[in-house]
Amino acid sequence: MSSSKVAVLKTSPETVVSDYAKLMELAGFCAHLPKDKDTILKINISWHHYFPACSTTPWQLDGVTQALKDAGYGNLIPAQNRTVVVDPKLGAKRNHLESVIAKHGLEFVYLYEPGVKWIRYEPKAEMLVLDKVFPEGIMIPDTLIGKNAVHLPTVKTHVFTTMTGAMKNAFGGLLRENRHWTHAVIHETLVDLLAIQKEIHPGIFAVTDGTIAGDGPGPRAMMPHVKNYILASADQVAIDAVSAKLMGFDPMELKFIRLAHERGLGCGNPSEIEIVGEDISEVNFHFHAKMETFASRGQKLIYHGPLKPLEGILLRSFIAPWSYYASRLYYDGFWYPFVGKPRVKAIMETEWGKLFDKYGGAKA
Repeated sequence: MSSSKVAVLKTSPETVVSDYAKLMELAGFCAHLPKDKDTILKINISWHHYFPACSTTPWQLDGVTQALKDAGYGNLIPAQNRTVVVDPKLGAKRNHLESVIAKHGLEFVYLYEPGVKWIRYEPKAEMLVLDKVFPEGIMIPDTLIGKNAVHLPTVKTHVFTTMTGAMKNAFGGLLRENRHWTHAVIHETLVDLLAIQKEIHPGIFAVTDGTIAGDGPGPRAMMPHVKNYILASADQVAIDAVSAKLMGFDPMELKFIRLAHERGLGCGNPSEIEIVGEDISEVNFHFHAKMETFASRGQKLIYHGPLKPLEGILLRSFIAPWSYYASRLYYDGFWYPFVGKPRVKAIMETEWGKLFDKYGGAKA
């Protein structure tokens, strides 16, 4: 596989911004991102609260943006979509991303706003599931077509995909708010989305922040751990495979990585990936925590359990908002105030927490 090189570095709060430039150089980003094209910075906002490891970090966005500007990349466009349960504008503020965007003179594009045109896209690649989930047509934002894409995920686990990273990050940009319709076939969906990305983007790159990594029922209800790693690659499958291996998982046992590898969309086999920078051969975070919350158990009953026959009625009909309210009530009303905040407080007492504060904006 060409481009199956992943750069990994250890970093610190004092050096992280400049380390991102070194990391991207190691991964050869200029060879994979044409400079004559605009570049989308695909931010990950998995929650409108600040929760460590959950969303793109301010130093990640700062370091990547600075490295791209220094290398001569012109029009950088930070972009994010919303979900039925997450407010990305509030998330950008609380995660101190707004201050970074202002520092670099950029303008956030929210893909759900009226000025963004969504078009019906006919993939050239054979789709595994998207054409079946959306028989009326696959809709994608016109503004993403013809631009480079730089993904900014974090190292964390996920209730549906075991881990989430670069491949899953496209999920929050290429599909509309009804993308939760694909949760029952999420692995195949991520493979389809990567195939589409390869058709619409002249260059794709990913920079994953593992300074604080999340273990447990992610992407929100996790236990954050300071790990001090950052990763970069032009191969979306490879960077997720290395991230998975760092967390203690066998990448080829994760369905979306294995399927993408088998379809030639990237390299998911760690033995075939060139890792440059840090020697991580003996690194294992042992992230095998319980992947369930009260809310995720309910979702799995609908997507994969005895409530599967009712999925259409429960999640795709006029009564679907019940699920959004239930999720917000659980995560925002119960989990974050009573479980999450103490975990945030513990991280805020570390050097990373102090750096987060320096980026300003609303308090977590």
